[in-house]
Amino acid sequence: MTASRTPRSQELIDLIARFAKEDGDHATAIPGVSVHRRSDTGTKACGAYRPSLALIAQGAKQVMLGDDTYRYNGADYLLTSIDLPVTTQIVEASQQKPYLSVTFGIDTTRIAGLLDRAGVQTGAPAPAARGMTVSSVTPDLEDAAIRLLRLLDRPDDIPVLLPLIEQEIIYRLLTGPHSARLRQMAVTESQSHQIGRACVWLKEHYALPLKIEDLASRVSMSVSSLHHHFKAITAMSPMQYQKQLRLQEARRLMLEDMLDAGSAGHQVGYESQSQFSREYARQFGEPPLRDVGRVRRSLMDRLTGGMEVMSEG
Repeated sequence: MTASRTPRSQELIDLIARFAKEDGDHATAIPGVSVHRRSDTGTKACGAYRPSLALIAQGAKQVMLGDDTYRYNGADYLLTSIDLPVTTQIVEASQQKPYLSVTFGIDTTRIAGLLDRAGVQTGAPAPAARGMTVSSVTPDLEDAAIRLLRLLDRPDDIPVLLPLIEQEIIYRLLTGPHSARLRQMAVTESQSHQIGRACVWLKEHYALPLKIEDLASRVSMSVSSLHHHFKAITAMSPMQYQKQLRLQEARRLMLEDMLDAGSAGHQVGYESQSQFSREYARQFGEPPLRDVGRVRRSLMDRLTGGMEVMSEG
């Protein structure tokens, strides 16, 4: 049975629905804050999550990271503490009750200063943990999210009040059940911080041949330590992480820039077209040409259906 909505939860739904009137991902006037709306389920999407807090107001979503699957809904939030390539799917949404969510980007460089001011101790280095987790939304965190979105109606207040509310959101996360993930990102000598640096380098150089020894040296780790902690935090090996980045970018190039499969594969670093097609099919379930054609037809059908609905209305 679905729990009844509190006035606070309903206000969050109303705010997101007002700023995301149509399906899609919508940037706002507040840097790093976006609102999202979907009216149907089933379609999988690929992307890269940055350090962020994603809070669902209505509906449900699942995020696939390596072999892990995270499902969260209107009672939960998803905390990402490191750059991660993921596959996502809306699993609860309808025209009557669309999926609605808001995402807040987290500037990890601001965490250290807040730790000092709040008196939050970093403590001894914690074991490497996944860079993604789901937790229940607290009233304090939900209230801060609502006040942040309210600023969109009062743009003159944003320069003064935004830093205070952002600081409060980070503080709530730092004092919450999964604060160790964020605290470790602020400790420069921690394994999480080192793996974060490795992820950033891979994102910036995904098309280059990967030499594990060089990557380990860049982040001041041994090869064995890099492998162990990289897998613990990202659910992937460095090679698998790079492959995800390459395949996602190749798919984007074909869908948005209209590149053919051979050109897209070569541009992201594949020397063998057959290897690119095999790995693409394993990742997306179909060879490049078939997958891209299906996605384009689906988008066209959705657009045509929307035009028919509008003409009927």
